[in-house]
Amino acid sequence: MTSTTLLNADLHCHSVVSDGTLTPEAVAERAAANGVDLWALTDHDEVGGQDRAIAAAHAHGMGYLTGTEISVTFAGKTVHIVGLGFDHHNDALVRGLYNTRNGRGPRAQEMGAELAKVGIKGAFEGALKYAGNPELISRTHFARFLVETKVCKDTNEVFKRFLTEGKPGFVPHRWATLKDAVQWITGAGGMAVVAHPARYDFTPTEEYALFTEFKAHGGQGVEVVTGSHTVAEYGEYADIAREFGLFASRGSDFHSPDESHTELGSLPGLPAGLTPVWESLADRVLRAAAH
Repeated sequence: MTSTTLLNADLHCHSVVSDGTLTPEAVAERAAANGVDLWALTDHDEVGGQDRAIAAAHAHGMGYLTGTEISVTFAGKTVHIVGLGFDHHNDALVRGLYNTRNGRGPRAQEMGAELAKVGIKGAFEGALKYAGNPELISRTHFARFLVETKVCKDTNEVFKRFLTEGKPGFVPHRWATLKDAVQWITGAGGMAVVAHPARYDFTPTEEYALFTEFKAHGGQGVEVVTGSHTVAEYGEYADIAREFGLFASRGSDFHSPDESHTELGSLPGLPAGLTPVWESLADRVLRAAAH
C-alpha cells in the first residue's frame, strides 16, 4: 500500500454556495480539525465557492482539488457526477453549470405550488430563506423549511412523505446529459467521477450501461467509499472500479453538522488493490506556497 493511499482525502462535500449549511471557510476548518489531508469542496452545479475554498484549505495546511457535483439525467433518474482537479475558470464549464442551475428556480416554484395543494402554504418562500444561493434552491431547502415549521420531525421524513417521486411536492427536472457533464469536466482538465453509485437503485443492466457510457465519454473515476455506502457496497464498487478500469474516490458527502450521518474525514480507507483518484491528479493538487 502506498503512502498516498493512506491520505485522509475527503473529495465530496457541500457549503452554503449550494445546499450545505456552513461557509466554505467553516467546512475547511472542520475538515482540517478532523485530520483531512486533501480536500475538495463539490457544491452542486456551481464553482462560485472555489477561490474561497482554495484559500481556506491553504490556511489550514491541506492540499486542495477543485470540485463540483453536476446533476445529470440518465435512464430517467438524476445521477451526480463529481468533477475534480479542473480549471474552475474554464468558460465552457462555467457556462454549462450556469445553464444547469437555471432550471432550479422554476422547478422550485412548481414544488411550492404542489405543496400548497396539500395545505402547506408558503413553502417556496420558506425554502428560499435557507438557500444561500437562490440559483441553487433545491429539495434540501424545502426539507429544512418543513422541519422548521414542524410539518415533519426531520429531513428524512420530509423526503419520504413529500419530495420523492409519486409524493406531493415532487417535481422532476431535466438536467445535463452524462456526455455534457463529463466533457465539461475533462475539457477543463479535470477528472469526472460517478458519485455515490449505490444510491441510484439501478438494475444491474442500467448500472452497466451507466458505467459503459460514462467511460466512453471520458469518465475515469467512481466513488467507492462515501457517506451513503455500506461496507458491502465499498466492496461492490471496488469491483466495479476494477472491472471498468476506474480510479477510486472517497468522500463524506457532508452537508451539515445537524443533518449529515458521516462527518468530514471520518471514512475508512479505500479497499486494497485500487488506484486512488488523487494519484492520477497529483499534479492538479493545489498547495500553499512555501514561505
